[in-house]
Amino acid sequence: MRRPWLLVIVGGFLLGSLIGMAALIFNTDMQQKRVVTSGTALIGGPFELVGKNGKTVTDQDFRGRYMLVFFGFTHCPDICPAELQVMGAALDELGADADKVVPIFITLDPERDTPEAVSAYVANFGQNFVGLTGSPEAIAKAAKAYRVSYQKFQDESMGDNYSIDHSALVYLMGPDGKFVAHIPYGTPPDKMAETLRRYL
Repeated sequence: MRRPWLLVIVGGFLLGSLIGMAALIFNTDMQQKRVVTSGTALIGGPFELVGKNGKTVTDQDFRGRYMLVFFGFTHCPDICPAELQVMGAALDELGADADKVVPIFITLDPERDTPEAVSAYVANFGQNFVGLTGSPEAIAKAAKAYRVSYQKFQDESMGDNYSIDHSALVYLMGPDGKFVAHIPYGTPPDKMAETLRRYL
């Protein structure tokens, strides 16, 4: 008498296991499809900043051209000038195609980086560079849109001076203003140029 009940229990267990396994496989497959077909990265967005001669500049001003965007500050001792030099060298390697790209430097230090200071700074790296600053609120909004983290750093040994700790990625934005790719700090000019050619 016990044997039929045992068979029913074991059979039910096996059937439940098969159904559970099928559901797991189906769910995993659907998750993988969602990952593959997910939308664009949430990087970039509208900004309204200040450029050369105090002129208001927005992201809309660059529509139809690629934007190569880097956030930093003019008092940066190493990372910022090094990366801007790489950007300039990469654009030189593109030749005539460089006209399709606007290299943009956005300061994270609006307290010291006036429109004049930023414009003079970026001129050291190429004649097509655009330097942007703005109010602390406008800078914070732009940095948030690009997922840039930054923080003012100051200790007693620095006196009144201070530094800005910040993430150091270069962002390539498409002619429609949408995110295309990011280029890590330390990428050599030829590799950056190679990345740019892939999308131009």
